[in-house]
Amino acid sequence: MIGNALVSAAFVSYIGPFSYTFRAILWRDTWIPDIMERKIPYTDGIDPLEVLATASDQAIWKTEGLPADRVSLENAAVVVSCNRYPLLIDPQLQGFKWIKGKESTDMITIQLTQKNWLKSVEMAVSNGNTLFIEAIGQDIDAILDPLLSRQFVKKGKSFTVKLGSEDVEMSQNFKLYLQTKLINPHYKPETAAQCTIINFIVTEAGLEDQLLAMVVKVEKPDLEQTKEELVNKQNEFQITLARLESDLLQKLSDADPATILQNKDLIDSLEVTKTTSTEIQKQQAIARDTETKINILREVYRRVAAEGAMLYFLLIQLNVVNYMYQYSLESFTTFFFKAIEKTEIFEDEEPRVLALREMIRMTIYQWVARGLFEKHKPIFRCQLTFRLMQKQILTVEYSDKEMFFLLNCPGRTDIPNPLKEWLPDIAWYSMQKLIEIEGFEQFAQNVEKEAPNRFKDWYNELGPEDEKLPLDWKKLEQMPFQKLLVIRVLRPDRITTALDNFVGKTLPNGNDYVNCDSTSSFFEVLCNSYSDSTTNTPIYFILSPGANPVKDVE
Repeated sequence: MIGNALVSAAFVSYIGPFSYTFRAILWRDTWIPDIMERKIPYTDGIDPLEVLATASDQAIWKTEGLPADRVSLENAAVVVSCNRYPLLIDPQLQGFKWIKGKESTDMITIQLTQKNWLKSVEMAVSNGNTLFIEAIGQDIDAILDPLLSRQFVKKGKSFTVKLGSEDVEMSQNFKLYLQTKLINPHYKPETAAQCTIINFIVTEAGLEDQLLAMVVKVEKPDLEQTKEELVNKQNEFQITLARLESDLLQKLSDADPATILQNKDLIDSLEVTKTTSTEIQKQQAIARDTETKINILREVYRRVAAEGAMLYFLLIQLNVVNYMYQYSLESFTTFFFKAIEKTEIFEDEEPRVLALREMIRMTIYQWVARGLFEKHKPIFRCQLTFRLMQKQILTVEYSDKEMFFLLNCPGRTDIPNPLKEWLPDIAWYSMQKLIEIEGFEQFAQNVEKEAPNRFKDWYNELGPEDEKLPLDWKKLEQMPFQKLLVIRVLRPDRITTALDNFVGKTLPNGNDYVNCDSTSSFFEVLCNSYSDSTTNTPIYFILSPGANPVKDVE
């Protein structure tokens, strides 16, 4: 019991800001072994989520709109268990939707940028409302410090808190949630001490399940409706069982021990509870069997959902390239559905799934590429191709060591360059690391001693990526990824073109990605973009000097 409480308390206090992988490393691989080493008693196989929330609690959260993945359930357990006010890192608004469903109509939502926001805070504190402060930045207004720090002063039978120049009376029913839409915010230590920071960023596995439900809802609406009804029924069963158990325990505790055997109402209640429980368990077994069969039918579209989740997590990483590249989940799902609508209809499911996957890939790429600077488009193309290779959707033979070399091109400077006449030192130094990769052991020797003139001729080609390498290295024509490593070493100025060629040959319809919109006029691109816009999604023009789109817009 002591160990269980210790792990669960640490889970609530410290684990909220981290990803699922790091959370597991902390509690499963670090805290549990430490408890064992210190010989603190604990339950073998303990799961903090099961300590913090019962199955019925989790069922209630799901009915309130919480996604059913493990991370979301952990986040909800932390939110309801923490003493400090929760601060949700919630760019996809998953947490907001759940809190809104949980608190229903009693919740007041404000932003710190709106007028008279402090008056709204004072009213919520004194009236006992649930207050949700959304879209905060990395700095929280200092006026809220006394509230966040719980600097409450007792006056008579009530407590007050200082907000600005006013002492506001606290209601015991007051609740506060804070939310930021920033993907990777950096808060001061004081903020982390005042609030419980909880990472509600959607996981790839969680998003995949959500997209699967969306796809099946479009492709097989009856199947998805049955699935939703079964899930709701299962949740209701869990909630009903928990309520029956609670009511029964309450009646037993209220009963007089001396007359408990003669208490007819209690005996009848026990009988009703037993009968209801047995019936629910039978219904649960039937529902589980039906759900299993439905899941098998839904899995046909799993590849489509996985493609969508992979694409979303690719494009949200583009903000590392340029902070301007920000994409909401809502925008993504809009284009996800547009791709489904544009996909050709097939009678059989397999060709339909393959067509859906390729159409979604192309539609999302085109949407994103139109908002990227030209120099950043190859980055996104390569990211897409390499991720598909990693997931083995594209069959390209490569090793992790080769991928690392292509991305980083390390060097070794302890061996002098004997070919200074035509080969730069940096190329020679990189070549000394290339020969450490399996299959390239003889490359430096071939360049230096066996055919230096032939390699020099290849090196001096205007487009070496299109020419065969000397000696046995012409075999790399059949190994395009490995040829990229040689180009990266000897002619790094041509690696962008070589990568475009690789993408064009490797991706299905790869030239459509490489040449996306390049053959279209500005007016044609504008017309296509206009068809994608709505009254709520305007078009922004980022203009370079001399550009004037006014005529085409008119």
